[in-house]
Amino acid sequence: MTPVLEIRGYTLDYALPKGAFRALDDVSLAIARGEVLGLVGESGSGKTSLAWAVMRHLPMNAREAGGAIRLAGDDLRGRSEAEMESIRGRRVGMVFQDPSTSLNPTLTLGEQLAEVLVRHRGLTRRQAWEEGTSMLGHVGLKLPAEMMRRYPHEASGGEKQRVVIATAFACQPELILFDEPTTALDVITARQILDLFARLQQETAVASLYISHDLAVVGGVACRVAVIHRGRIVEEGEVRRVFAAPRDDYTRRLIAAVPRPDRRLASPAPADEAAPPVVEAQAITVEYGRPSLLADLLGRRRRFVAARDLDLAVRPGEILGVVGESGSGKSTLAKALTGLNRFAGEIRFAGRRLTGARDMDRLYRRDVQIVFQHPDSSLNPRQRVAEILSRPLKLYGAAAAREIPGRVAELLEQVRLPADFARRYPHQLSGGEKQRVAIARAFASHPKLVICDEVTSSLDVSVQAAVIELLLDLQRRYGTAYLFITHDLNLIRQIAHRIAVMHRGELVELSTVDEIAHGPKHAYTRALIDAVPAPVG
Repeated sequence: MTPVLEIRGYTLDYALPKGAFRALDDVSLAIARGEVLGLVGESGSGKTSLAWAVMRHLPMNAREAGGAIRLAGDDLRGRSEAEMESIRGRRVGMVFQDPSTSLNPTLTLGEQLAEVLVRHRGLTRRQAWEEGTSMLGHVGLKLPAEMMRRYPHEASGGEKQRVVIATAFACQPELILFDEPTTALDVITARQILDLFARLQQETAVASLYISHDLAVVGGVACRVAVIHRGRIVEEGEVRRVFAAPRDDYTRRLIAAVPRPDRRLASPAPADEAAPPVVEAQAITVEYGRPSLLADLLGRRRRFVAARDLDLAVRPGEILGVVGESGSGKSTLAKALTGLNRFAGEIRFAGRRLTGARDMDRLYRRDVQIVFQHPDSSLNPRQRVAEILSRPLKLYGAAAAREIPGRVAELLEQVRLPADFARRYPHQLSGGEKQRVAIARAFASHPKLVICDEVTSSLDVSVQAAVIELLLDLQRRYGTAYLFITHDLNLIRQIAHRIAVMHRGELVELSTVDEIAHGPKHAYTRALIDAVPAPVG
């Protein structure tokens, strides 16, 4: 039987000022009807380049050095752009990582879905609207008729991804490419999207290439898996065999980096539980939308409570994990503790009461630092690393002017970066390297508490493991406490001493890792645990 997708000996280069860069090297893969092939590897391994090659959507500097790409026997490399425009959407669909970037913000969701049905299935506008409404209901969206009239900004991340999936399946294609479709989603929403994918896959028997750096997710959805490293397929086979008995060293390293709750990494919990907390939050409440009597009377403005009556204390030297789905209030708590959000209630620190950002003096800001999820948005792109790291040293008087270059070099060494990185700009660093610079900046003042807000969520599994190892090493060296915010329960059960579970702005459970492992008290905690893919290896 002819495979739906067949790639044979495909090689792809990118022409760069310094010479050609080989993105894909002699890649061969095949996917049959109804089969899901997982493609795993680190960032930069060539996963997405392969997807773009199949879609014939390569950049201007791409050079195809050889090989074949066939769809049900048809040579895609020989197709013109006009021919590919009729193939994309009708015979081949694609679901991207971030649905916000694949939906047009100026068109309603219904207009975008109907456009595909009109173009590729020849339906009238009215027929397409009715079919689109039916499809949104089929992918599990409530009130599909209302959803058709919404714009992308009026839908949640999970809702937008369901619309993108509905669009991909709309024309009953032969092949769908999934490029990290759940990476931008929280654990419960991701579980719902994966369940939806499994159901639609079974109903349609479409051939699927599922690209991901999350081995646990691939282990749950794929029939076979291919491991790609530096543009080459280093291992391929049935999922259970590859993950249980990997033959390639690179595959073994990937599997070893996957977080496993039974493989504890943190040091023992601090022995003195009676020691005064580093920071204590009491009845913290955060509302968005300022109160307005006129607006309330007219019903035009509603106040949204993002966090409600939160009581939380971080002990010296402990790692307190904070988990919950998107919108649960995790980042709101972090911003309140650092004065980035207005809040009601109080924060106790060093025997003092803090009721707002005005009370957070230089001493507090020196001792309470934060590392954000996306280093691209927290590192000044116009400053070299040396300037980024020297700023807190000057601000908190941590070093004399003549000592600053040496201290910058020490900070880089602590986060395992070469000293000459001080001369680089953020855009000259990888994602993991930028996050290390952000961590170095946080530790420049020797803080007592570092708030880590989803610091590993945008990193692939091996880089994530290296960053976690670094954070634990810094904690052992300085005795720093962490408030570690994440949606990865497997990871937090590896490194935390206690776990705080948030749901709809409330703290619903606060227990030790062992207590949660042996029986969570709250139903929502159980739902979170049940939604986590089983670790591989």
